[in-house]
Amino acid sequence: MSNDGYCATFRVKLYADDERFMPTQNHAWDAGFDLRAREFTKYTNELHGDPSTEYCYLEPQGRCLIKTGVSLELLRGWEAQIRPRSGLALKQGLTVVNSPGTIDSEYRNEIGVILLNTGDEMVRLTVGERIAQMVVKQVPFIRLIPTTDSLDDTSRGLKGFGSSGNE
Repeated sequence: MSNDGYCATFRVKLYADDERFMPTQNHAWDAGFDLRAREFTKYTNELHGDPSTEYCYLEPQGRCLIKTGVSLELLRGWEAQIRPRSGLALKQGLTVVNSPGTIDSEYRNEIGVILLNTGDEMVRLTVGERIAQMVVKQVPFIRLIPTTDSLDDTSRGLKGFGSSGNE
């Protein structure tokens, strides 16, 4: 990793030496890198197709784990967040189930994306298709200190969930 003030650099392992799975940005200053489908794994409903084929079908309300063909070498103090692609969410009802999914700095295995079809139609997914985006962020070191004392009061105080903006 290097950091010249604008650019942090991390190593990416490509599975099967296939460059088409290299995470890409459409524009130099985009926050997210597109991740592509390499292999599909059945989780719920019938996943039509075989991991060795170039496509699969994801039924409505079905979800599957999709391997992306990449793993990252993040340093301590960094994470990668896996998020849905807005176009797939709007047009096909596809979302990332655990959004944002977190890739910790110690994780070195292949990145997987859990997609959920929230739509009413079966969706065809193909190998090489852009399925999610990855945003890499710095994470500060945090230490939580347990206490039984009262916490400092704020204007929101103890009003509870959903009280923000309600006076």
